[in-house]
Amino acid sequence: MSLAMFVQHFFNALTLGSLYSLIAIGYTMVYGILRLINFAHGDIFMLGAYFVFFGTIAFKLPWLPAVLLAVAASSFAGILVDRIAYRPLRDAPRISALISSIGVSFFIQNLAIVLFTGIPRPVQQPKILTGIMQFGAVRILPLTLVVPAISFVLVLGLLWIVNKTKPGLAMRAISKDIETTRLMGVSVDKIIALTFGLGSALAAASGIMWALRYPQVHPLMGSFPGFKAFIAAVLGGIGSIQGAMVGGLLLGFIEIMIVAFLPALSGYKDAFAFVLLIIILLVKPTGLMGEKLEEKV
Repeated sequence: MSLAMFVQHFFNALTLGSLYSLIAIGYTMVYGILRLINFAHGDIFMLGAYFVFFGTIAFKLPWLPAVLLAVAASSFAGILVDRIAYRPLRDAPRISALISSIGVSFFIQNLAIVLFTGIPRPVQQPKILTGIMQFGAVRILPLTLVVPAISFVLVLGLLWIVNKTKPGLAMRAISKDIETTRLMGVSVDKIIALTFGLGSALAAASGIMWALRYPQVHPLMGSFPGFKAFIAAVLGGIGSIQGAMVGGLLLGFIEIMIVAFLPALSGYKDAFAFVLLIIILLVKPTGLMGEKLEEKV
């Protein structure tokens, strides 16, 4: 493989890994607080892509207002999912909340099929992102550079919120002991809702960038990216934001480089992701950067 081809694949892997990372962070934030895998998270990713599609196509909004409205609407949808499906089960066995999350996922997917139809729809791409940039023998789309940059900025912003603000302090306290945090006067339900809102906003941002990179939307588009992001979260260490970022990038590089170096196995790239999940659970269940978390009854 030539150097130019390697650089080309490197940027493709960086872009795909950044998208996985943003979705994985939503999984890891909810799990860190509630010990719950929110299987509806991939469907919030899908809603974000649809919201920006209708904003730009149906309502003729400029791209930036459409993106901001789509992220806000998806964040609200994530908070609504928590309010309807998870909050009533806060004191129930965790298996009840897990079953509820699966039900919510199927509900959102089928509602989207009814409302939007199952026909894939093309996404209008901003002209600034469609021109090809030439660097010697390397040809890349602007989106290949924009996606990792936006992902990095969003993750830095999230880390600032979690580590430097009072709501972030409350999130970290809830992740350690939810009952003691409640006794200290923290509005636990509001902080959990904020967690769902932030995670959903990141998923929506990823969904929008995914729809720009693979320019179409359909109701089931969040299923496989959602599964892959879950694998990335487990790989990096579920419960760790930094781990989710690292896990997403690693998974993106593994997928792209398998296709690049072993093209005969390209049809099995999805299978490699699930094999990786099995291996990491057998060898290091806490992931690369995760800590052993106490089970919440």
